[in-house]
Amino acid sequence: MEAKFIFWPVLAQVGLTVVIFIRLALVKTKARKTGDVDLSRRALHSDAWPDYVLQVTNNLRNQFEMPVLFYVIALLLWALDSVDVAALALAWFFVISRFLHAYIHTGSNIVKYRLAVFQIGAAALLGLFGLAVWALV
Repeated sequence: MEAKFIFWPVLAQVGLTVVIFIRLALVKTKARKTGDVDLSRRALHSDAWPDYVLQVTNNLRNQFEMPVLFYVIALLLWALDSVDVAALALAWFFVISRFLHAYIHTGSNIVKYRLAVFQIGAAALLGLFGLAVWALV
């Protein structure tokens, strides 16, 4: 198996982040057009924006939390030439969980479902971490 295959889920995760950036621009534009935002406070106060903008903003922030660890671990596995079927499966599992998390977070935002998907993704990331540690030992 080629180690470079680990970069497909990495690119998918980066793509998700780009999509969330675009979605944020769209919902902010909508909020400005409909008058749902306090224009005098928007630059410094997140509560100036309506909830539907905050949902997307919070999700974008999430894309720079656990996924950053994923990027580091993916690069580490690649550098150690330790990308195997298990690593690829866990990487895709993590990324799919992030897509589902983003879908729930920016949509219905039902916390119990969002939390369950988050925990599944965290378990996949923990598995990747374990593989990276094993590769170093």
